[in-house]
Amino acid sequence: MRLVRFLGKAGACLGIELKTGGVANLSELCTELGMKAPGDTVEFLTAGAAAWEKAKRLSESSTGEKIEKLSYLAPLIKPDKIICIGMNYKDHCEEQGAPIPVEPMVFSKFSSCITGPYGDIEYTDMTETLDYEVELAIVIGKKGKNIQESNAMDYVFGYTVAHDVSERKWQLQKNGGQFLLGKTMDTFCPIGPVIVTKDEISDPCNLTLKTKVNGVVKQNSSTQQMVHRTPALIAFVSKFFTLLPGDIILTGTPPGVGCFRNPPEYLKDGDVVECEIEGIGSIINTVRYCL
Repeated sequence: MRLVRFLGKAGACLGIELKTGGVANLSELCTELGMKAPGDTVEFLTAGAAAWEKAKRLSESSTGEKIEKLSYLAPLIKPDKIICIGMNYKDHCEEQGAPIPVEPMVFSKFSSCITGPYGDIEYTDMTETLDYEVELAIVIGKKGKNIQESNAMDYVFGYTVAHDVSERKWQLQKNGGQFLLGKTMDTFCPIGPVIVTKDEISDPCNLTLKTKVNGVVKQNSSTQQMVHRTPALIAFVSKFFTLLPGDIILTGTPPGVGCFRNPPEYLKDGDVVECEIEGIGSIINTVRYCL
């Protein structure tokens, strides 16, 4: 199932992308489920597996409607948590000459930095070293704490593409070495274009992921390079806090980011960044100067 959130006549709606290219509108089902907002993915996930199964059955009998891609919104907004994992690709560690972490390196982004799959990335006076990072994002489907690695996949709803936009000076040189300010400025987390349920991704650790800047490939690797994989990440972070439906885990980025190039290459006003993951799709975001 490929869950999408789009702008309909009455506002944000949920739908399911069909193989025919159309979208099955879930607005009536959302009303039937008693959802307060038909475009609230977190509320839909909280409704549980029975609701998801109803949505899947509805999509199987739907002819769908044509929805322009530019009407696609971020497939999920206002999660309780955006959890990020640093240094989680072997080849990314190698490009820095850094040791492979024994335990996951965890930081976070504010949910307010989420933007859509085709929205602009804001370039401001605070972003002189703006960088790109393609990441596979895990979307949590149910509440859990102290989850065992052996059943961690039971807590996964699906996956989406994330762009962990980063301001390197604020991440690495300022703010006492804390990542937060360099990672969580407005629009610093484009996601989408859909959330693909886990049953449609046979092996999340065998997916090609790429970044292109103005059509030129900058990152090109595989999730096979992950150090800590989905079950291990879920088990680890759930030791410290409760995971909730809609929480997102960004699982790290491969090599090729701008700050480790020689010379460094940073994004500028007008650049177009495409992040693509096999089996999910692409998000395309333009960097725009913003006062």
